[in-house]
Parts: sequence; C-alpha cells; structure tokens
Amino acid sequence: MKNFTDNNRAVVRVPGTSANCGPGFDCLGVATTIYNYLDLTLLRSNKFVVDSSGEGADKIPRGKRNLTWQAVHRLLQEVGREDEFKGAIIRTKNNVPLSRGLGSSSTAIVAGLTAANEILGSPLDKNGLLKLATEIEGHPDNVAPAIFGGFTVSIMNQGEVQTFSFMPRIKLKLIVTVPDFELSTRLARKVLPKNVSMKDAIFNISRASMLVAALVKGNEKLLPFAFDDALHQPYRKKLVPGMTEVFDAAKSAGALGAAISGAGSCLIAFTTAQSHLEEKIASAMVAAFKAHDVKSKALILNVDGRGAQILKR
Repeated sequence: MKNFTDNNRAVVRVPGTSANCGPGFDCLGVATTIYNYLDLTLLRSNKFVVDSSGEGADKIPRGKRNLTWQAVHRLLQEVGREDEFKGAIIRTKNNVPLSRGLGSSSTAIVAGLTAANEILGSPLDKNGLLKLATEIEGHPDNVAPAIFGGFTVSIMNQGEVQTFSFMPRIKLKLIVTVPDFELSTRLARKVLPKNVSMKDAIFNISRASMLVAALVKGNEKLLPFAFDDALHQPYRKKLVPGMTEVFDAAKSAGALGAAISGAGSCLIAFTTAQSHLEEKIASAMVAAFKAHDVKSKALILNVDGRGAQILKR
C-alpha cells in the first residue's frame, strides 16, 4: 500500500475528541473513533478552493477564514515557506458534528497542520504540531488527543504546553448523545464563575486524580466516583435541557459515569466493552432527552489510540 502523498498533496484522518471528561476541566481529553478527513494540496499560485461534505458542510467558510487554511498558513509561517505556497485546494469530509463538544474545530486545525507538515517533509514533530495547534485553538485539551490519540493530560507551563498521553488499561465504550442543537464554546464559557470555592477545587482535583489513576491502573471499580464535576457542569446544565436526567438515565442503565462532552451540547457516558451495556445506555440517554423535548441521536465509540494519521491508499 502506497503512502498517499503525491508531490504537494496529502490526505489525513483526524479523530474527534471529548474534553474535560468530567472533572478534568481544560486539561483532560480523549480521542474517539469518529473521524474527519482532509485532502490537502498546496499550490504555488493564488488559487484557493475549499470543498466540504458531511456534517456542517454549509457552515464551513470557503475563503481564507477557513480554519484549516489558517492552520496550514501558520505552519508555513513557522517553517519560513509562506512565500512559496500562496494557495491551496482543501477538500474535507466531516463526520464530527459542529459546535457539539466533539472537537470539530480541533480536527480542522490538526488536519491542516498534519497534512501541511507531511507535504513539507515533516519539519515539525508531534510536539511542534501541538505547540502550534494550542496557539491557534487557545488551549490544548482537544488538540492534544487529536494529535496523540488516547487520553491526554495537558498543562501549560510558562506558556509552553506539556502533554502526557496514554491508553487506558480498561477497554472503554463511549456513548455520546448528540442533541439537535448547537452550543457555542463562547456561550458555555460565559456562564462559568470567575472564582470557585476551595471545596469545589478540592472536589475536582481529587476526582481528576482518581480518574487518571483508575484508567492507568485498570481499576474500573473506582470509576463511578471519578467523573463528577463541580467546576463547570453545574453552571452549564441550564444550557443543555435535561442534562441531569440524561446523566441519571445513563447511570441507571449501567454507565460508570457521564459528563458533558467538552463545552456541550453532546453528553457522553462511559462503560466497559465487557459489560455489553452500550446499546441499553444509548437508548436510555436518548429517551431522557426526548422527555425534555430534545431530539438526539447516539454514537457508540471507542477510544482512538493513534491520533492524526497520514492515510495510506
């Protein structure tokens, strides 16, 4: 099978992601097995084409405000080749819903960086791509798992991002309910308090620590205590009708825990593959949303362990 890089063309696949994972506000993320695809050709002419299909295709900018192009252009600047490539053909196939908390913007950024980097002979390693992706996105919790795969723990240290990625020792199933309304990250952040109590801070630190420890060690008995949050979900629940009831329904159906996916509007529940409860949990979550007059669909996903990939053909 041939690596599909032809002159100035590359095709990449990037996983959607779920950030926060409950208590890990702005620092934990997980890559999932729902993917967006980018076919990128860099041009030395000024020709510029954006062609999108799939989720939210009609809402994706066709000009140079396009997020994928912004990422490509930023990488060209970083490596000193922005004068060489002035245009591009950008073709995307999107499966990740827009503005739902599954990392659609991160897939666009990471896809652009990964494809352009491949075309240019990989001048940057994954850490270099992460630095640029974080700069563009503003925080690393979605772009890190999109690049590295698995679960990621990210911190900012004096303006530099540090990320640890790992695959859990528990084979998880991720049940994501996608309601039929969008929720902007800006609005979801606007409802958060500027200050939190010491009690709430300790609540989240303890559970985020427990969550990572349980996943790394493979102790599923600890997970039901690990997904709760006091820093962002209590304030965002008014933006997602029926959120508490959907969480309760998921847990009653056997989920280990449930959380807002990123900033929402998607809600995500976690179970083990061995339990074979994912269909039951999905049905319960969709029904709970319906009881609040919210239409939704369920996605049953796995943890993606590879992150962004150059596709082979």
